[in-house]
Amino acid sequence: MLSSTVIVVYVASLMLPCRCCLQKEYEATDGQCCPMCHEGTVVRRDCTLDAGTRCVQCGDGTYMNQPNGLRKCFLCTNCNQGLFEQRKCTASSDTVCDVQTGYFCRTLADGAGCSLAEKHTLCLPGQRVKEPGTSRTNTVCEDCQQGYFSRDGVNCTAWTTCSETQIKLKEGSTSSDVICGSASSSRHHYPLIPVLLLTLTVAVILIRGRLTSKKHEDN
Repeated sequence: MLSSTVIVVYVASLMLPCRCCLQKEYEATDGQCCPMCHEGTVVRRDCTLDAGTRCVQCGDGTYMNQPNGLRKCFLCTNCNQGLFEQRKCTASSDTVCDVQTGYFCRTLADGAGCSLAEKHTLCLPGQRVKEPGTSRTNTVCEDCQQGYFSRDGVNCTAWTTCSETQIKLKEGSTSSDVICGSASSSRHHYPLIPVLLLTLTVAVILIRGRLTSKKHEDN
């Protein structure tokens, strides 16, 4: 059985005015429930016993995309670097931005479009593009395999195979090709050494011969 105190409190609570506003209403500063303003507008003056809520339309550069009891419109989004304006801001909807060519969306907007874009990664020399970047994904790079190279970071190309009449002057790497040269050209790096040796040998023989002849004549 309920005590008399509990019954008194329960009855008193029923007599208090309810401050729960309906779905299309908002609670004003004085606690009164007022009709919400429509999309594209905000509250200019709360309702009274004699008049409803007075609303005012959002100005340029602002919007309101929902029924509300607010006094300020939201600021329109500016499309930053890497983004372009796909749909202009209106009194009842925000700007919709999308990514420019060469960028991908880093952060999606709450409603639609993109709020933050980033440049596609450029693959380095020695790498190739495994998966090209899209408007929603970044470029995926992959290192060239042994025996292949890439100077521009786009495709990997097999090293050049030197022919039978050539020799390998420089080994290939992941970022540079093999350098081949003719076998005769490699000998041109030291063409003077054998010639000098032969000249010196002949000169020594001639000098010795002359000295020997002169010695015999003097005797």
